[in-house]
Amino acid sequence: MAVSGGMDSMVMLHLFHQAGFSIAVAHCNFQLRGEDSDEDENFVAAKCKKWGIPFHSIRFDTNNYATQHGLSIQMAARELRYSWFHQIKEKEEADWIATAHHLSDSVETVLLNLSRGTSLDGLLGIADKKGFVIRPLLFATHSEVTNYAAETGVVWREDRSNETDDYQRNFIRHNIIPKLEQINPAFEQSIAKMVERLSGELAIVSHTVGIWKKQFQKDENGKIILLKIGFENSLGTLYNATLLWRLLHELGFRFDQCEKIALALNGQSGKKFLSPSHQLVIDRQHLFLAPLSPDLSEVSIEEGQLDAFLGHQQLRLSDTKEIGSFDSNEATAMLNSNALRFPLTWRKWRPGDSFFPLGMTNRKKISDFLIDRKVSMIDKETVTVLESAGEIVWVVGYRIDDRFKVKPTTKQVLLITLE
Repeated sequence: MAVSGGMDSMVMLHLFHQAGFSIAVAHCNFQLRGEDSDEDENFVAAKCKKWGIPFHSIRFDTNNYATQHGLSIQMAARELRYSWFHQIKEKEEADWIATAHHLSDSVETVLLNLSRGTSLDGLLGIADKKGFVIRPLLFATHSEVTNYAAETGVVWREDRSNETDDYQRNFIRHNIIPKLEQINPAFEQSIAKMVERLSGELAIVSHTVGIWKKQFQKDENGKIILLKIGFENSLGTLYNATLLWRLLHELGFRFDQCEKIALALNGQSGKKFLSPSHQLVIDRQHLFLAPLSPDLSEVSIEEGQLDAFLGHQQLRLSDTKEIGSFDSNEATAMLNSNALRFPLTWRKWRPGDSFFPLGMTNRKKISDFLIDRKVSMIDKETVTVLESAGEIVWVVGYRIDDRFKVKPTTKQVLLITLE
């Protein structure tokens, strides 16, 4: 249970203790309010000792963390506490992490999201369950929690920062919601009913998107492929942008990016869009999505070395004189050891690179070779080459160079396998 010492979390603690649940308490001291923060920690620790509840606490340098990561104090505190809560969950072998958010908190979230511009998801407020995190007080308003505390004698510590309007939530709580309650005294309950209806509508949207994905989305070797034909409709660019956002937002793509992607669907192939974690490339008939390529800085391979690593790929090397038992395939290169000069260099291919593809007597640019092989724009990002004394020996995973092939007179073979 996440217990700060404030009224909401102390009511939650009281309820769970009274109900006889097996619980442990986690308390975060964010060191933002001087002695008050320390007194909160001591207060919760004392209550847990009195009731025989396991108590865990931690102190965070929240200001420094926020500065280092470019976050607001609120977001920094959120990242720090939830990361730690999950650690305590594992330590205690607990089933859930409970926080004391109530209905009024959820209403504030809806209004805050609305003020910033939001999708349907943002109007759902705070989820009652997300992963291992549960919000058991989400049915109750702030007034109901206050009344319960008064009736049962629950004692808590008041956070004086809740009284100021320095934080956006406090401004909404003190100034916006009271005005809306003048229009509708049951405003919070009305928002709760709205959230219930929107949850059903969002389920319909999710179901419809799921049907679309079964028809027009394929997953291949860690890539997502979206068929362009799935966006050919009479509903317009905004519909396609919204559909794209539903498909891509969990990969970090913003709605304004999805609008640009929708506009570029019928444009020139090769246009690329990036999120913090993924890239999307528009091809002739498809949209290709893949994680951003790792840094493919070159590596050197010495004679006798048994393996090498570049990004997520691995090469296994072995010398042999018997090659008859090995199957020839694109993931394996059988090279004439006598033609090689060590160290070999393994690197990402570059524009202008060329080689003599196996079976050919003329030099060919790798860019043209990849086009002939119909390698997608997104797959080209991870194509690598193996080089010997400045000459390309192998377009890794595709074709060796004819000059380094095994001949009848070859005495020693270097066998390289791509993992």
